[in-house]
Amino acid sequence: MKKILILGAGIYQVPLIKAAQRLGIHTIVCSIPGEYPGFAIADQVYYENTVDSRAILKIARDEKVDGIVTAGTDVCVPTIGKVCDELNLRGLSAEAAEISSNKRLMKKAYEAEGVRSAKFREIATDDLNYAEKLEGLEFPLIFKAVDSSGSRGITRVDSEDEFEAARQCVLDNTRSGYYLIEEFIEGEEFGAQAFVQDGKLEFILPHGDYVFKGSTGVPVGHFAPYNIPDIQLEDCRETLTKAIRAMKLDNCAINADFILKDGKTYVLEIGGRSGATCLAELVAIYYDFDYYEKIIRVAMGEKVDFSSDKAIPNASKLLTSGKDGVIAAQYDDNADSNGAYIDPNIVDVQFDYRPGDSVHKFNIGPHRIGHVITKGSTLKEATAALETALNKIKIDVE
Repeated sequence: MKKILILGAGIYQVPLIKAAQRLGIHTIVCSIPGEYPGFAIADQVYYENTVDSRAILKIARDEKVDGIVTAGTDVCVPTIGKVCDELNLRGLSAEAAEISSNKRLMKKAYEAEGVRSAKFREIATDDLNYAEKLEGLEFPLIFKAVDSSGSRGITRVDSEDEFEAARQCVLDNTRSGYYLIEEFIEGEEFGAQAFVQDGKLEFILPHGDYVFKGSTGVPVGHFAPYNIPDIQLEDCRETLTKAIRAMKLDNCAINADFILKDGKTYVLEIGGRSGATCLAELVAIYYDFDYYEKIIRVAMGEKVDFSSDKAIPNASKLLTSGKDGVIAAQYDDNADSNGAYIDPNIVDVQFDYRPGDSVHKFNIGPHRIGHVITKGSTLKEATAALETALNKIKIDVE
């Protein structure tokens, strides 16, 4: 039986584990100890830190795995690159993985290849005179940790009075000796999911984002299609293609964040893995294929067909809490007495926790407590179904 090593055991890795098992592949899951749902369903478990590339490489060698992959997280992507290089597995290289997981290297790659992106400065974490280095940048600015994910360590500032709080947020969320300060590009934020295989961009699916406005914007949901004129769509494709080439990404899923300004696409950042917040599901519904299975097949060395003649509108939002506390009760009136959804446009309602579990006030992506996904014959129908479904869900947190 073939084996795949899946890094992470959280909510975004569970669909990968299930997809591999549907394909008859032995699943080996690695993660630090914790109450992660992937542990319960994996065929085999190793309690290792996924950023420890030497430990993960040893596991991969000992188990003679045929592939390695993750979904929804950046932190273990450098490990995947190193294992792919060492064991000659199909996936992104160590160099590409490092670039895609380090915002400084990413920005430098964009700068070198002429990819549209925000102007920036690199600041040492112990530099207390950093403000004088920001001449030439215009407010608003973004303080950004280079090695974070899930929107951790990222803060928008509109004046110098906010500098130190933003710097402290970076220091609390980085292991690096430096961080970035870059201009905040005023425009319309959107994203895209894509896949690159053997140097070819197999598809690009732009999507709209529902954003939680905290210290910075945090996506809490998405919808597709994201309707932009054909000329802007082609510019988006060309920009993404150039960025992928600059980052040397290949044989991996792509999670891209963009800003549309004056009809042109600017790159915020790009990850060499599938997106979180129901984004892999967005791809799967839109194209009507099992995206997780295709991700697995590529990682296992197969040449995969991504073609599709479908375009099914869909939308999703996370379930969140407005405060820290314990779930007292949760209700979902979207299903009948047999558990079937009353509205056929509901694809999935998921609760991540049960009554009695502790949850966080939502501020970053990992604070999610569930999700709702819907579809429709039109985007309007899909988003209407989403709002109706959300109104029939109640989660009491005390």
